[in-house]
Amino acid sequence: MDVITNIFTEAGGRFMHTEDVMKQKLQNIRAFVFDWDGVFTDGSKDQNMQSSFNEVDSMGINLLRFSYHTRHHELPVCAIISGEKNQAAFNFAERECFHASYARAANKVEAAEHLCKTYHLKLNQIAFIFDDVLDLSLAEHCGLRFFIPRRHNLMFNRYVESHHLADYITAATSGQYAIREAAELVISLQSDFDHIVHERVINSDTYQKYLGEKKSIRPRYYAFHNGELIETIEKQ
Repeated sequence: MDVITNIFTEAGGRFMHTEDVMKQKLQNIRAFVFDWDGVFTDGSKDQNMQSSFNEVDSMGINLLRFSYHTRHHELPVCAIISGEKNQAAFNFAERECFHASYARAANKVEAAEHLCKTYHLKLNQIAFIFDDVLDLSLAEHCGLRFFIPRRHNLMFNRYVESHHLADYITAATSGQYAIREAAELVISLQSDFDHIVHERVINSDTYQKYLGEKKSIRPRYYAFHNGELIETIEKQ
């Protein structure tokens, strides 16, 4: 068993392909797209129907983007596509300088196609991190899929695997740092993980260049209203 596969498998992760196949798939990836509820969170909401995120996943995404920038000398496109309205998702996109955040996207393929048109991508150039039913239509088309299971979604977990809708199934469940797990896997498959961490620790010139380019991004916010995609400047 390959070293990386062994590390993640021992922790409970499940590979649907070999390391070599995963590395080959990653060569075509230019964007990372995240669902929100059940991915950044455990799916729960407060009394205002809002949710939160954690700094562990945030750092994972930052390292992932830095790793990609180090390898490709450009930033990957990053976006959130949520079926609900989540102010926290817009706030996260603002703070982390994502390219876009989509709300109320009942048809996530439509949102992803808009993202592709805007940033000159193809659907198969997207790596998608997802967890539930509304994500499957998009998962069918993406080039790389990371599925976050839940212990009690027994039949749904089986459905995703049997229909070949995931390339890797995380050991972590919803709200338990599954994004960080997926991010560290991607970094490890594409780069020297220790080198990426070291460059961040010493705040190297390479990291400063990446950070400057990241901070130059001005996120765009979209929401579907009566089936029409509308850009909003109000982040709500």
